[in-house]
Amino acid sequence: MDTYDATSLDYPLIGEPACGTHLVTQRRGYEHHGVYVGHGRVVHYAGFADAAQRAPVEEVTIECFARGQTMWARLHPFAKYTGEEAVARARSRLGEDRYRLLTNNCEHFCVWCLFGEARSKQVEACLAHPRIAIRTVASLARALIGYGRRSGRFAAQAV
Repeated sequence: MDTYDATSLDYPLIGEPACGTHLVTQRRGYEHHGVYVGHGRVVHYAGFADAAQRAPVEEVTIECFARGQTMWARLHPFAKYTGEEAVARARSRLGEDRYRLLTNNCEHFCVWCLFGEARSKQVEACLAHPRIAIRTVASLARALIGYGRRSGRFAAQAV
């Protein structure tokens, strides 16, 4: 039995989550994942979440992680690592800068923290269903273009 796929349950986030909770928030065209480490902090693979340049695993405030979006807890009753052990695994990778969209993204990171294996349901769905992949890539491209316009990065390059 694949405990990651078979037993993952999403719940609205009410109050402060327990340490080691897998947090998820919606971004434009995809879900963003992090591990709650306590005291209002989340460790996540920043990847391309905030910029056109990839970013490392970092610890941020829960507000910074959510970026004004609704968050929920993805509960894993049969996770191999929970609580402080999951937190220690997440923090052991702080500063790592090897983000890869298909093989080492924020979801891969969270699943590794909890199960010891890097997996991404989002990537698996895209590979199994090319239409989903095309929509996701288009959403990511629109988000990056929007970021470039807001930050003035593209305007400076066009001159």
